Amino acid sequence: MNIKFRYGLGRFFRYWYLKLWRIRESPHSVAMGLSVGVFVGCLPIIPLQTVVALAIAHMFRCSKIAAAAGTWITNPFYAPFVYYGLYLVGRMIIPAGKKEFEPEDLTIFNIIGLGWDFFWLMFFGGLMVGLFLSISVYMISVRLVRTWHDKRAEMKRMKKLKKV
Repeated sequence: MNIKFRYGLGRFFRYWYLKLWRIRESPHSVAMGLSVGVFVGCLPIIPLQTVVALAIAHMFRCSKIAAAAGTWITNPFYAPFVYYGLYLVGRMIIPAGKKEFEPEDLTIFNIIGLGWDFFWLMFFGGLMVGLFLSISVYMISVRLVRTWHDKRAEMKRMKKLKKV
């Protein structure tokens, strides 16, 4: 039973990896969708990240699959570490509010007790980190997707020449 779970999970990730690489949209659309997803993934709105990324991708008319995939920059395994980093960046931008946050107090009740001060620090930290990462992701991914499309077109051209 454990083997089936691992096989199923690996198959799941491979499916979405291939689905992302086989998107037949322009490199700009895919890269823009990915950068929108990364930007939204840096915001502390965990239950709504994918919905917000899809809405923004729809407004900008870019790849929605890439936008949904980009939000996984803050997956559940290391989201607490990312959010603590966003908090630290936010503290550099805005002076700390009424209460201080310590990493060893990372419980949901302590975070709720810190309230809006904590949320706004993380939100502004997420904006800064998200802007930087989304611009970087766009510049890198547009080149990667262009290279992938060129490589795929060359492979198709070579396949046609072999048939003749």
